[in-house]
Amino acid sequence: MSEDDAALLARCHHPLVRDLAWILLAPDLIATPWPGRPTCATLGLGAEHRLHGYLDELEANPHALERRVGNTLDGRMGHYHERLWQYLLDTAPGTRLLANNLRIHQGKRTLGELDLLYRRLDDPTPVHLEVAIKFYLGLPEGPGAANDQARWIGPGGADSLATKREHLDRHQLRLTERAETRLTIRLHTQPRDIGPTPEATFQRQLAIPGVLFYPWHLSMTEPYEAAPGHLRGHWLHWRDWRRLRDGLTRQTRAAWLVKPHWLALPRDEAFLPLRDVEARLAQHFSRPASPVQIALLVPAQSALRRRRLFVVDDSWPLQVPLPPRPRPLP
Repeated sequence: MSEDDAALLARCHHPLVRDLAWILLAPDLIATPWPGRPTCATLGLGAEHRLHGYLDELEANPHALERRVGNTLDGRMGHYHERLWQYLLDTAPGTRLLANNLRIHQGKRTLGELDLLYRRLDDPTPVHLEVAIKFYLGLPEGPGAANDQARWIGPGGADSLATKREHLDRHQLRLTERAETRLTIRLHTQPRDIGPTPEATFQRQLAIPGVLFYPWHLSMTEPYEAAPGHLRGHWLHWRDWRRLRDGLTRQTRAAWLVKPHWLALPRDEAFLPLRDVEARLAQHFSRPASPVQIALLVPAQSALRRRRLFVVDDSWPLQVPLPPRPRPLP
């Protein structure tokens, strides 16, 4: 993120407000043919004073945001991320949230679910927005070519950038092509919304922020469709920790990141002495253990630079997802 982005995050102290600001600022992981997320201008927050005022008001009165997030603080990060988007689209001055998690049925069968349905206040056209928050670690050796998205897998090894991208493209973002979806949207929006809803026009957008973690000890090609300026980190096995640590500046501090607060990195004062976090890592990896994301605060030329790291067990990965099946030729 830029210095201006860092300055904006520095205004925010409440962890939910910081994470909401982060999703406004963070670039997407990949650039696909689908239109990207709503911009700050679309949200009515394009002017700096409007954006600052919106976040400052949240800082002063975070209760509605806390209620919206609710129990997702103890659940899956994807649900937490969706709730932040729901609140943003519902309260930003330029948009109106029409529906969230809108299920589409064909008889008794559920075809899928639209993450978010909103519209601009100056345009009645419904916009279907799919959102995903993803953190992928790159495998120097793995399925496909060097830039294959299948080489980028989740910390738990359950999914990959390739499988997620394929699911979004083949299924989620194409739900509005179905007659059942169009009927559901018309029935849901027309009684509540202002102005006519176009019969056949629906806009579709994708927001997929997150971080790509490159191997610490090896160079690796970025994946196909990687967005310019995507957020980067590094990953390493626990056995390599001492080598990395010995190369760090003595004043380096660290923070242990806990879900769902993997979005905005902590404020400077939340970072602890590196030895404290190292002791916790040593205890964690004294037996087979799950991956851990940490952040480093490194002094660099009279400034402080943040780095993201994933530390994984020496046996990681235990599984690598299969690539998506090739699409049939037309």
